[in-house]
Amino acid sequence: MSKYDRMWKNDHLVKERSLTEMSLRQLKFWTIALPTLLIGGFEYARHDWLEHYLSMETGNLYITLLTLLLAYLFATWVFGRFEQINQRLAEEQAKRAVYEERERLARELHDNIAQTLFFTGVMLNQGKIEEARSAVSDIDQQVRQAIFNLRTASDRSLDFATRLTVWLREWSSLSGMEAMADIRVSPGSFTQAEELQLFAIVQEAFTNIRKHSHAESATLKLTGGSDGWELIIEDDGTGLQPEDQSAKESSEASGSAGGSYGLELMRRRSRELGAQLHVISPVADGRGTRIKASCQRRREP
Repeated sequence: MSKYDRMWKNDHLVKERSLTEMSLRQLKFWTIALPTLLIGGFEYARHDWLEHYLSMETGNLYITLLTLLLAYLFATWVFGRFEQINQRLAEEQAKRAVYEERERLARELHDNIAQTLFFTGVMLNQGKIEEARSAVSDIDQQVRQAIFNLRTASDRSLDFATRLTVWLREWSSLSGMEAMADIRVSPGSFTQAEELQLFAIVQEAFTNIRKHSHAESATLKLTGGSDGWELIIEDDGTGLQPEDQSAKESSEASGSAGGSYGLELMRRRSRELGAQLHVISPVADGRGTRIKASCQRRREP
């Protein structure tokens, strides 16, 4: 992310936070002032100007009806404002996820494509045409995957389960690995911000599988409903390397992110979703890696 992007992002966050705080202050003010002004004003007018026109019983009936009408109108307005604030916060979380995805993509382009281009130049200078051709092919694959990641994650015309399935099919085509998906998600299980975070976790996990696992196949299982969700990603590759394994164990023991950048990113996104992420490697017969993230939601009383 460039310096100007960070400045724009920080300025945007400050403005959004200021608007939210202003809305809450306005709600607090009108919660105190409106009932006092209307009900108190009616009582004052009744005793000073309407005493000869309204009996005590009629006045009590009117003030009861006025209070009921006021409570209904005020509650409708207040809850409408709460919905607007919640929607604004959800949109802000979604924008934040987009910024982080841009940062992840920039890091991936720098760490992978830039290095591969440098390697290609070295091979060409040494006259190693086949090695250079292979490196160019790898760059083409990475760029195609990056473009597809951005396009699929932002395609709101498809539901979340369909976007995941389409993305996984394209990933399988680009990587040459078999990919299987079992997605059982109830409609409305995730907000837009949660979908972006989950999609980013899936992308990061499968990017690591393609780069490092030497696997032949990978599976994705996602279940979700009103009571929570569970995500499991597993491959049949070589498993974590010793240095990654020790970093994983130390990070889990300390509760920190730790590990490689990809694991750190997935752990942070999981925490923001209120979920716990666990990495198991090897899975069976000394091979494979399983990533599991789950979240239990509190049920409304």
